Amino acid sequence: MRLRTFALLAAIPCVGLLAAAGYYFQWVPAHSAGQLTAFSTDGCSDFPDGTVGQRYLWLHCCIAHDKAYWAGGTYEERLAADHALETCVGKVGQPAIARLMLAGVRAGGAPWWPTRFRWGYGWPYSHAYRALTPAERQDAAQLLAAYDKYHEVQ
Repeated sequence: MRLRTFALLAAIPCVGLLAAAGYYFQWVPAHSAGQLTAFSTDGCSDFPDGTVGQRYLWLHCCIAHDKAYWAGGTYEERLAADHALETCVGKVGQPAIARLMLAGVRAGGAPWWPTRFRWGYGWPYSHAYRALTPAERQDAAQLLAAYDKYHEVQ
């Protein structure tokens, strides 16, 4: 039992190193298998959508961030999306929360994590860091427009 626990604990840092190495060595598939799914959002992904007094204060920031994460793209696009989240939350008067959220998305949003909120979560696992093709960008724009149109009517 101790050996199994030790092996599990030893594997945890290795996963993090592999995720970081993926960026530096650009482990990118030649093409992405599968289709981009319809856009979905869970708000602020296991984080409050606002304060106790204003329950949805920064929810719009998280939805905008999810739109960027859903389609994925390059490492630089992810970095820009993460900083846009920080800026948005800071503009609603919560700079400390903004910094906390930035730390969380930087640590937990890599495309190699098998989570529902990873970079490129609209694609089958893993889409990695890579620029979307023009056709993929067009598909993403159409799916986002359909989402926005549906939610505008609600």
